[in-house]
Amino acid sequence: MKTVVYPGTFNPITNGHSDLVERAARLFDRIIVAVAEANRKSPDSLPIETRLALARRVLGHLDNVEVRGFDSLLTKFAEECGANIILRGLRTVADFEYEFQLVGMNRVLAPRIETVFLAPAEHLSYISSTLVREIASYGGDISDFVHPAVAAAIAGQRQV
Repeated sequence: MKTVVYPGTFNPITNGHSDLVERAARLFDRIIVAVAEANRKSPDSLPIETRLALARRVLGHLDNVEVRGFDSLLTKFAEECGANIILRGLRTVADFEYEFQLVGMNRVLAPRIETVFLAPAEHLSYISSTLVREIASYGGDISDFVHPAVAAAIAGQRQV
């Protein structure tokens, strides 16, 4: 059984993320979307509970996908899940340089775990969680970039 862990902060989960998970769901037996609890990237982070709930809502139509939170070393989490593959998304050449460093580190930490890269559909390759948050922070329309439930959650957060 090929179990894949797809890690990220998913702050928020975007149409690009869901596209990658849908592609992976056709290729692998089991996909664990691993939502990182600690989000050091952004002070305007959605709470972990919200990110988990949104990922489950967006990906709920896929029978072989499970959404779990984690707050540990990725390789340790993958081993605990019985995963033998880490899935990473690549949008740009700049992504590749960073991801290539991670592959090297992960190989040292867990040699039996392989990393696989997938690219989102071309019409989604420019979408990033950071840009979605920035557009939303200025009251912009993010409905082309995220699931309606995500857009509603972010709009609700802005009004609090």
